[in-house]
Amino acid sequence: MILKSSKPVASALLFSSLCFTACQGPAPAPHITSSTYPISNIPPNYSPTHATGTLGTLWRLDPALDSLIAPGARIEKLAQGFDWTEGPVWVANGNYLLFSDILPNRVYRWDATNGLKPFLFPSGYTGSKPRSGEIGSNGLLLDPQGRLVLCQHGDRRIARLDSTLDKPDSKFTTLAERFDGRRLNSPNDACFHKNGDLYFTDPPYGLEKNIYDPAKEIAHQGVYRLSKDGTVTLLTDKMSRPNGIAFSPDQKTLYVANSDPNRAVWMAYEVLDDGKLGKSRVLFDATPFVKRGMKGLPDGMKVDRAGNLFATGPGGVLVFNPAGNHLGTIHTGEATANCSWGDDGTVLYITADMYLCRIKTKTKGIGF
Repeated sequence: MILKSSKPVASALLFSSLCFTACQGPAPAPHITSSTYPISNIPPNYSPTHATGTLGTLWRLDPALDSLIAPGARIEKLAQGFDWTEGPVWVANGNYLLFSDILPNRVYRWDATNGLKPFLFPSGYTGSKPRSGEIGSNGLLLDPQGRLVLCQHGDRRIARLDSTLDKPDSKFTTLAERFDGRRLNSPNDACFHKNGDLYFTDPPYGLEKNIYDPAKEIAHQGVYRLSKDGTVTLLTDKMSRPNGIAFSPDQKTLYVANSDPNRAVWMAYEVLDDGKLGKSRVLFDATPFVKRGMKGLPDGMKVDRAGNLFATGPGGVLVFNPAGNHLGTIHTGEATANCSWGDDGTVLYITADMYLCRIKTKTKGIGF
């Protein structure tokens, strides 16, 4: 997650755009009334509902993009009216998507049959004392047992939902909330290693006053590993705003997005045999895109089976090959926060500001 940012400007780059047509969907879900939320946390004009139509264009920089996304693919709008969508995760056992809406402290569910439905409230802050800021859940993922794990901004922890997904009840088990005796900032995004360890990022975005919050107990912004025995290990404190995180298919490389407008980069870290991080390199530097005024910063990301990276950032979802070459961008025209593979693994769901979207791909995501 990153704070909403820059106004759009015209791009001088030469890209090919697509012509889109409207798409049909299920009947609109009921609007969420103000009585559902703590009054202090209701965004203005908050009214999530089903959406149809399309969003944005496809920017093609390299012919290699055609093997990953068909030139005629459309970015379909599925729902709209949210404050800031984040953390999508596909639940294969049920064929539906879960995603966060951070400020209203809620998780939503979407599926092709029933459309949009509220799923979980509260999702990231369970305290009784009113507080401001980005309080809800951010990154969502399923553990090896299929249980929902949430990066909870407001509660400043990684937590697991105690209940089953068919009857969620906002009761959680804390998995990680401290490092070296000090409270974490606000865990943001995470990914599981095949051995069951959880790698996660901890920027300050969920704190009420961000980096200057007096409640901030850790000086750095860290990338951590939560081992199966509950130990939290700092892997690096050298990133100013660590955000999205993902493994390469062989899990020998860990990718981490840095959502700092002055150093908007994706880093690639060598994963050592003991699970710690070794040599690092800049996979791609999008700082010039930010300086030109393109919406968004490096944020959530996912990897396909071939090792291509689908990374949200300036312009939408940037597509990189494993060498870090920028093949093109799924340009949403909105500040874009995260993405997730779904359906049979060839559909990429995208959370873009107030929208939930999807695009059909020719490639397949890891885990499908």
